[in-house]
Amino acid sequence: MVFCLQKLNHKDMKAVITGATKGIGKAIAVKLAQSGYDLILVARSLTELEKLQEELFFDGQQVLIYGVDCSVKEQVYSFLNAAEKDFGFVDVLVNNVGTFLPGSMLDEDDGIFEKQQNINVNAAYYMGKFFGKLMRSAQHGHIFNICSIASKAPVKNGGSYSVTKAAMLSLNDVLRQELAPHNVKVTAFLPGSTKTSSWEGTTIPDEKFVQPEDIAETLYTILNLSKGVNVDEVLITPLDF
Repeated sequence: MVFCLQKLNHKDMKAVITGATKGIGKAIAVKLAQSGYDLILVARSLTELEKLQEELFFDGQQVLIYGVDCSVKEQVYSFLNAAEKDFGFVDVLVNNVGTFLPGSMLDEDDGIFEKQQNINVNAAYYMGKFFGKLMRSAQHGHIFNICSIASKAPVKNGGSYSVTKAAMLSLNDVLRQELAPHNVKVTAFLPGSTKTSSWEGTTIPDEKFVQPEDIAETLYTILNLSKGVNVDEVLITPLDF
């Protein structure tokens, strides 16, 4: 499926999106591409990134792709080192990459927690620090952290996931506190049940879910608010799940 896109504005604006090939990340990539942003897309599968790059390509619009396993610190830092040389400052960072591994926290192997910690928290920490410093110097930018309703209250059979998403929300709040005096905005999204690949095989009708495009549209609206306002959190849940 090839998206039919019309380039609008935001020429020379750049956005980094992690977990960009599926679900929420892909919807955000499509929306920002439609709006004229140059994109830096990060995901584990280079094949899927190449396919998305073709779908989003405009003549004169840059779509850079980086195959990165965000659970591996060395790979994240390899990307950040490349970022310094390849594109430098970005106007928008979307920390979207994440994973949900269900199970009882008391009964699971330690590795279940550690993998979710690496992907859901550590990757956002490394990315937030690197691009946050550039935004601080430029006195401009916006960081979005895709958290979860589990950031506020544990979800059943998702203990470790809930712990890591709560930590991600705390990371978001610290970034906002430290960057606000430098005119850099930081926003957390706390979506409820969203129709992504993690729900593959469900018999629940699509209209019962939050759609990834809902999140993308909301994010874009926030980007276009006046300079002096910050949206701290967006709680977006299904109407009747």
